[in-house]
Parts: sequence; structure tokens; C-alpha cells
Amino acid sequence: MSNKGITPRSENYSQWYLDVIERADLAENSSVRGCMVIKPYGFAIWENIQKELDRRIKESGAKNAYFPIFIPKSFFSKEASHVKGFAKECAVVTHYRLKESEDGKGVIVDPEAKLEEELVVRPTSETIMYDTFSRWISSWRDLPLRINQWANIVRWEKRTRPFLRTTEFLWQEGHTVHATHGESEKEVLRALKMYSDFAKEVLALEVYSGRKSESEKFAGALNTYGVEALMQDGKALQFGTSHDLGQNFAKVFGISFADDDGKTKHPWQTSWGVSTRMMGAVIMSHSDDLGLILPPRIAPIKIAIIPIFNDESQNEVLQFSENLYEEISKVVDGVELDQREFLSPGFKFNEWEKKGVPIRIEIGKRDIEKDEVVIVRRDTNEKNSVNSREIGVRVLALLEEIQQNLLKRSTEILQNNTHEVSSYTEFKKILKGKKGFVKAYWCGREECEENIKYETKATTRCFSKEGEGNCIYCGKETADEWVFAIPY
Repeated sequence: MSNKGITPRSENYSQWYLDVIERADLAENSSVRGCMVIKPYGFAIWENIQKELDRRIKESGAKNAYFPIFIPKSFFSKEASHVKGFAKECAVVTHYRLKESEDGKGVIVDPEAKLEEELVVRPTSETIMYDTFSRWISSWRDLPLRINQWANIVRWEKRTRPFLRTTEFLWQEGHTVHATHGESEKEVLRALKMYSDFAKEVLALEVYSGRKSESEKFAGALNTYGVEALMQDGKALQFGTSHDLGQNFAKVFGISFADDDGKTKHPWQTSWGVSTRMMGAVIMSHSDDLGLILPPRIAPIKIAIIPIFNDESQNEVLQFSENLYEEISKVVDGVELDQREFLSPGFKFNEWEKKGVPIRIEIGKRDIEKDEVVIVRRDTNEKNSVNSREIGVRVLALLEEIQQNLLKRSTEILQNNTHEVSSYTEFKKILKGKKGFVKAYWCGREECEENIKYETKATTRCFSKEGEGNCIYCGKETADEWVFAIPY
């Protein structure tokens, strides 16, 4: 881990974000352009996210499965809007073998090893999964079908940034099949609520959620719903979506079932997913100029214990620290006793601070004499002395307090940076300045939406509510208020 300083957010937010990732030892750029290596500490955070979300997904009745990363190119041509939505991002496999070059100095693609049908490297799994579903489903008794997959995705990106937008990333995608549209619509909203609740309860992020506009919806869907969080620089980050796919894919992939009334019908489908963008949301929402700040519920290391000693006090301090470590480990998972003798206490403080460990406990000889330890909480950097005999109860309470405080701060940031406007002048002024979410009426015309995007870089993030107003751009009367923001 680098011990360099971190660029202040106020000076260069983009560089600050990259510095936090590097100093916390979360990820680094790969030799493959646009791809990242998620390092052990970063992957441990992702595993904690995955573990808790997977539990919730399974509680909904979904079962995990795995489908091929390679998809026949012909599958994408079956649903016109779907291929149009992903065509520019697809990586395609055309050959299956290399051979030594004639000069013997390297390898080339063997022209005789051309595939009969080219394969698309998975940008999303609807097509390959639904081809399979057509063989799994024949009767109403096979419904509802709920399948989830944890996988990697490849979408060729021109500009990349770790966790936010990379050529390859990790994600979860749920796919369900239902006998009626009412059932599938209920599933779409259930998944949306699951993601919103997960954001608040686990990631400590307050969010907006709702239906997306036609231009922002998933390729091939009837409707798309999204979850939107606000970053500290005033930009929005979408990290979860839920799609009402209607019967479009069922028809083109031949998915049908014999209903209990004896008629053959096409089912209704949904898909929903989140990705490692959640990591980016956590980093940008909670962290500060000292480094990463992690909500305790996803922190791999929740408490770091740091003994402070010299040659005379070493044995006594280390023994006390080990006893404390054993005591805390009885009630908290993820406790680290930092006994590295080749590093100074100051270096260790700085390292755990940059890694976002929620609680740091410092123990020196004077603390032992008073039967106390010093506790430092990462969210506020406050220091307090605590009686060592109360340590188990105190750290449990403090971890929950930190979790709730981070959610409170996120809620305040969202609320304080949400603006309701009635004039386009005010709309542009906000987005040119401190940014944030802007609630405004919009007539629904694509022309107005595109002009707003061109003039302000803001897009519709999700539907807000029905009311009475005038389109922020053209002035036409409308009942629809939308949430706008400049997105990542």
C-alpha cells in the first residue's frame, strides 16, 4: 500500500477518487486496457456485499446458476432493440486458435481456425439464458422461474475508471419468468425495493428510485426502474436497475407454456442487476481526504488493534492486546491485531485510516495502567478512552452507531442537494454550480430531454411523482415530475 498523501476532493475530485482506491489497496489497472485487478482487500469488500445481497436474493425464491460467457452472435439479432442497445460495446470471438508466425518470433491468429458462427463475449445474459429457458419451461407448473447469476461482464468502453466503468466488471443478474404481467410487474418492483433497502441498510446510502425514461431504459424492455445515489461532487450514480421485459424475449426465443386453461401462452419476464459500481458508490459517497471510509456492515476488517510499546513495555502491552483481541473476537467478526514491529504506530494509524477500518483501538502502557484503551472511530475521527472491561459492549454499539451515522450523512447530502425548480434558468444555474438532484416537470418528449442533456449534461434519472406543472424546457403542461442530475 502506498503511503503517499491523497489529493484533496476540493482540488481534483477525480484524482481524489483514484488516490483513495490506490492508498486503500482496493484495485489497480491491469495490463489489459480498460480492465482492473481487484486486490484482496477490495475483493473482500465485494465478497461482503455479495454475501449479504445473495442472502436477500435467495429469500425471494431465486436460485443461483451459471451460464456461458460466450453467446452466439445470431442470438442478438433476434431482438432488434436489444442488439441496437449493445452492438457498439460487444467484443466478438472470431477464431479459436493461434499459431507460430512464419518468422518464429511470435504468434498469429490461425486463419484456418475461423469459427462457423462468431461468439459475442457476454455483455448481458438475456439471450443465452432465455434460449435455455425455452427448454426448461413447458407448463404453468414450471412458473414462476427465478434464476440468479453472479458473473463477469464485458462491455468495450472508451473511457474507463475503476469500479465505475471498466471493460470487464463483476455483477449479479436476476431473471424471472411469470404467467401474468401482473406477477412480473410485482417482481420488478420487489427487486427495486430490495436494491433500495440494501443501499440504505448495508451500504449506508440514501437513494432515489423509480421508473426510467424511454431513452434511459434497458434495450428490449417495456420499462426500466433504477436506483440513484448522489456522490459528494453532486453527480448521480446509478448502481441498480430492474427491468420489465414484457413478452418480447419470450416471443423471439420461443418461450411458451401450456396454461391451466389448456391454452399455449408466452410468459412475462423480468431481469434485474447490480455490479461493482456499488463499490464506486461507497467510495465516493463516504470517503474523505484522509482516505476510504467503510460502513461496518461491508468492512472486511471492522476493528484494528494497535499496540504501542518500547522494549521495556513490549511483553506487557502485547499480552494485554492479545487478551483484548480474543475478547472482542467473541462478539465481532473481522478484528485485526497489528503486531508488526517493523512499522511505527504512526504509520499503522495512517494505513488503517486510509483503508477505512471503522474502529481503531490504540493500547499503550499508560492505558493499561488505567485499565483503559483509546478508541478512534473512522467516520468522525473522534478519540475516546474506554474502560477495557466494557470493550465488547462498547465496540458493538459503536459499530452500529457508525453505520447509522454514515446513512444520516448520506441522507443529509441527498436532501440538502435536491432542488425543486420551476424555471429553466434556475435549472441551469444549479447544474452549472453545485449540481445535485433537480426535480422538475418534463413533458416526456425526447426532443426536450435531448436538448436539456446537450445544454446542461443532465439526464432524467427517474420518475418522481404526478402533479401539475409545465415542462422545464418547452413550457407545455404536464403531470409528470422527474429527477434530473448529471450522471457518472
